[in-house]
Amino acid sequence: MGGSAFPDTRWTLILLAGREEGPAADAALAQLCQAYWYPLYAFVRRCGHQAEEARDLTQGFFAHLLENRRFAIADQERGRFRSFLLKSLQRFMADAADRDAAAKRGGGVATVSLDVESAESKLAHDVGHNETPERLFEREWALTLIARVAADLRGALDREGRGDQFDSLRQFLPGSGGESSYAEAATRIGTSESALKVAVHRLRRRYRDMFHAEIARLVADPGDCEAEIQYVLNALRS
Repeated sequence: MGGSAFPDTRWTLILLAGREEGPAADAALAQLCQAYWYPLYAFVRRCGHQAEEARDLTQGFFAHLLENRRFAIADQERGRFRSFLLKSLQRFMADAADRDAAAKRGGGVATVSLDVESAESKLAHDVGHNETPERLFEREWALTLIARVAADLRGALDREGRGDQFDSLRQFLPGSGGESSYAEAATRIGTSESALKVAVHRLRRRYRDMFHAEIARLVADPGDCEAEIQYVLNALRS
């Protein structure tokens, strides 16, 4: 998957490496956590914690996860990276001893850097009045995943000298919320409607391939990919 921050990382390899000492596995897990911390932070906030406490809990959780190598404990349910993270976080939050241990290590040492200011701004727009913490996590996980794929695609096109094309056509990608018609966009860009449709088709196909590749990195069993893709699509629709 071109442009990914962790192109050689598969969740299944992290699980296997987690059973032994291995800084490479720790680094790979930290990269994945860095990419997908926001849905967890949103979950903690929705559980009623204030921003500073939510930051410390989220960072303390990542420190706990890495230091105790909890990713070595795999079962079928944890074969999906999102399920593993959320269930591990729920246990961490429920365990006062774990929270005390995190505090003794420094009150949530930043193993993963959290941009809380940006997260709070995003939450102000994203939080539904009646959403459960679990529902908020599901939606934010899906949104974070498609945003990562879009960013990776933008980076790949940048390297090819076609970043402007992505900016012009992004509104036609899933989750973009674009409102212009093909005709309106073609007029704005200065091309024909038929040429625009061809370019959009190619961009969507490349996006779809990168989306599927990202899903494959987040499940332990390739056979789970289709179910995980459906989960993401359902989370975006509901």
